[in-house]
Amino acid sequence: MTRHRLLQALALPPFLEQPLAERYDVQRLPPAGPDRQTFLQAHGASFEGLVTSAAVGYDQALLAALPNAKVISSMGVGLDKLDLPAAARRGIPVGYTPDVLNDCVADLAFALMLDAGRRLSEADRYVRSGRWATAPGTPASAPFPLARRVSGARLGIVGLGRIGRTIARRSLGFDMEVRYHARRQVPDVEWTYEPGLLELARWSDFLVVITAGGAATQHLIDDKVLDALGTKGFLINVARGSVVDEAALLRALQEKRIAGAGLDVFEDEPRVPPAFFALDNVVMAPHIASATVQTRHAMAQRVMDNLEAFFSGQALPSAA
Repeated sequence: MTRHRLLQALALPPFLEQPLAERYDVQRLPPAGPDRQTFLQAHGASFEGLVTSAAVGYDQALLAALPNAKVISSMGVGLDKLDLPAAARRGIPVGYTPDVLNDCVADLAFALMLDAGRRLSEADRYVRSGRWATAPGTPASAPFPLARRVSGARLGIVGLGRIGRTIARRSLGFDMEVRYHARRQVPDVEWTYEPGLLELARWSDFLVVITAGGAATQHLIDDKVLDALGTKGFLINVARGSVVDEAALLRALQEKRIAGAGLDVFEDEPRVPPAFFALDNVVMAPHIASATVQTRHAMAQRVMDNLEAFFSGQALPSAA
């Protein structure tokens, strides 16, 4: 059996690295610097494919150093770090892993809504610190602040792709009214289209961001949107950190111009502005929306499926 040679752009989970190594001749890309350039000059022409991820991607320069690359398979759903035009100019198909992570991202969106709205992380810190036991009126009452009910709330969704629709369907169990904003109205869905983002923010109790990243959506959520969301509203971001103006969000939280936020993504990951750490009205997670055993295994399998299909002369199951 022919062992096609692949370049692996980053460390991958063992449950993907092992089948890759068993099926292909795989070499790791060295860290950025002189060693990488030397490696690519010596070996770049030998690689038939590139395996990468949504977080790492590839750029035009790397692709140029792989003159015989014929396929790219990326683990993840984000495309903003994948230079798709550069691949298209070479006729290189690019595979990624949509659909298999829809449920987990939608689950985390609701987890962040529940946590931010019901103040669960804040309540956990309150109990752990011993403040509940020493509060005035203990044990009959404790002065922990009242929270926001999630059931029956108004849910605004920015972006109604695969994951956005999954989030909208989840809302049925919470008796929520749903409206969405996107570049264009989505046909054949039951939810109300709101052509104006500011109008959607004014209407929403929870505004969930699940649009694509990249230059077209850079800082889409800015001061104007946050002010429209207002003191009753919560921002939930499970998209890309670049979609939200992080400095504007920090000011809005500090000044309590919005009710709170739930964030799984940040502008300069893994570096998070320390000023967020002092705030009780924000819940943060380290970009873990798809980070479950079941979903990551399914993503790894899709990476393999895309490669296997290409080298078998078939269309990629999930082409970008």
